[in-house]
Amino acid sequence: MTVVLSVEATSSAPALRLRPWRTEDAAALATAHRDPLLRRRLTTSLVSEADARRWIDGQHDGWTAGVRLSFAVLECGGDDSEGHPVGHVVIKGGVDLTDASAEVGYWTSAEARGRGIAPRALEAVSRWALGSQRVMPLTRLNLLHASDNHASCRVAEKCRYLLHSVLPAQPPAFPTEGHLHVRTDAAPESTSVE
Repeated sequence: MTVVLSVEATSSAPALRLRPWRTEDAAALATAHRDPLLRRRLTTSLVSEADARRWIDGQHDGWTAGVRLSFAVLECGGDDSEGHPVGHVVIKGGVDLTDASAEVGYWTSAEARGRGIAPRALEAVSRWALGSQRVMPLTRLNLLHASDNHASCRVAEKCRYLLHSVLPAQPPAFPTEGHLHVRTDAAPESTSVE
């Protein structure tokens, strides 16, 4: 299955295309994972292109099983051509597929950070996930981040994920407390995030 989501250009930002990861994205993925900030925030660290290819294979398996729907985020050129991946958004279902809730996660590469890519991509995926898609029927999306990740908190708020609770630290994987944000509606098609 191939799902491609599009986000229109704004007056200050190019259009985005969100599609499943491809093997040819391995170099860009490995490069993005060299960023110290990204490595500090993620639980999976990809060191080489071989690691990136194995990770991409795992994303394909997730799509096939309908339990992990992972999108590469690409900026489009003026001619609507795709550039290389500058971000990632994922919907991770739980073990119980009848639960109708999933977790979302996202990141942007160092080169693209601060340009509004994360909220625009997250909004598109959230609207799709809570809307008409049938791969993983959902009524609730959970977004978790470390409480000191203020940028991620702003992205959550821009995309109407409400702060639900503060979670205690769980070392070693999660050494600081975290925030749980929740979204339960798809939002009207006219909603845009800048």
